[in-house]
Amino acid sequence: MALDQALILAALAQGLILFAIGVLLYLERIPRVVRGEVHPRDVALSTEAWPESAQKVSNAYNNQFQMPVLFYVAVVIEIYLGATVPGLVLAWLFVLTRIVHAAIFVTSNRVTRRFFAFIVGAILVLTWWLALIVRLILQIAGA
Repeated sequence: MALDQALILAALAQGLILFAIGVLLYLERIPRVVRGEVHPRDVALSTEAWPESAQKVSNAYNNQFQMPVLFYVAVVIEIYLGATVPGLVLAWLFVLTRIVHAAIFVTSNRVTRRFFAFIVGAILVLTWWLALIVRLILQIAGA
């Protein structure tokens, strides 16, 4: 498998995390509405009417539109500049931290553990971005 294909696979794996949490969100919310525990008008503008378990899953879902956006941009830039093994390692380590982060979010929601998973992922993406910036500057300087 080529490095760029492995990077695309990492991006798809990250996307699957979102879809998996989306299924959990569906399983948390729809039955509650059907049973009449939560009325749609009570959650039309705020998530406060949902019970804690549904709020945790919702927050985990929404979080997948934050740091992962920078990950997806890094994947595209990495492929554009020429995929490298370090970039691939950073990508898959980030995906791993997002799996851990999401799992903590929807289960125990222990904030310190969740924060640790988040910050490790953020450091990985920041490291990747800095490496990409250096590579781009070096390519521009060498042109």
